[in-house]
Amino acid sequence: MFGFRKMLVAAAALVAFGQSAQAFEVGIIGFQFSSETHARVANAAAAAAKAKGWGVTLLNSEGALPKHAEQFDALIAKKVDAIIIAMGKPVEADAQFKAAKDAKIPVITVQSGASQHALFDIQSNEYKVGADAALYLLGQLGYQGNIVSARFDLNVASRIRGRILDAVLAENQAVKELGKFSMARTQSWRDDVRAGMQALLLQNQGKINGIWASFDGQAYIIDDLLQAQGIKKGQIPLVSVDGGKESYERIADPSSTLMATVAIPFEEMGQQAIDAVQAIVVEKKPKESVTTGPYLFTEAVLVDQNNVQQFLKK
Repeated sequence: MFGFRKMLVAAAALVAFGQSAQAFEVGIIGFQFSSETHARVANAAAAAAKAKGWGVTLLNSEGALPKHAEQFDALIAKKVDAIIIAMGKPVEADAQFKAAKDAKIPVITVQSGASQHALFDIQSNEYKVGADAALYLLGQLGYQGNIVSARFDLNVASRIRGRILDAVLAENQAVKELGKFSMARTQSWRDDVRAGMQALLLQNQGKINGIWASFDGQAYIIDDLLQAQGIKKGQIPLVSVDGGKESYERIADPSSTLMATVAIPFEEMGQQAIDAVQAIVVEKKPKESVTTGPYLFTEAVLVDQNNVQQFLKK
């Protein structure tokens, strides 16, 4: 009987230890894990939180706004200590952001745009990123010729990159945009891009000197289409934004048409989000100790054949 009681006490102690070890709980939502960048941010944040011994609820909204709102609501109801949103929708999910703030649950977003109800958004300066990509492409063309573009206006970062491209084209009249494809659907976006860009390439066959893509996932599909047509590297320069192992391999591959990407440090952003939660929520430091405005900017780097090898080694 005494031994049984000791076992009960020991079991209770283990449960108590587990609860104390898991006392701090962070909720992490990635808007769409089929988009590699969303998954990279969310998984890096989850790994960093687990390394601290925190409890982690990691959710994938699968590109669906209703599901995104439901998951946000579920984390608020669960009374997690902090929420991190990767590539979220502050405008569409404004009610959830406000509900989290009202419940005194701090929210940090990554590559989502600012919300008055969140602490801040961690992102690269998309205006600079857009300029780097656009000017690199025009440089490859000698600032003359014809381009087509693949866009995604439903995402704030991709939309800004597109608007900067428009500004660059407005100032460089010798470069003409023959056509643009705007990605609309999110859950079946690969099929959408493949069909849309194939049509654009066929309509303008023999006239295209360069291609701009708003993110690397689009560029991979375009690269495959160009390679299938027998286009060699440099014949129709393809430039994009995001960075990552597949992008670097394609840039280094002489048979790929991808010339450059502006690499955004997504894993670092996920880690930064957890570091910020540690500083502001756990250590009770003022938000201004991390960043003074609505954004915490991270540096993006243009990667082409001149520096790609150092990125492949990482």
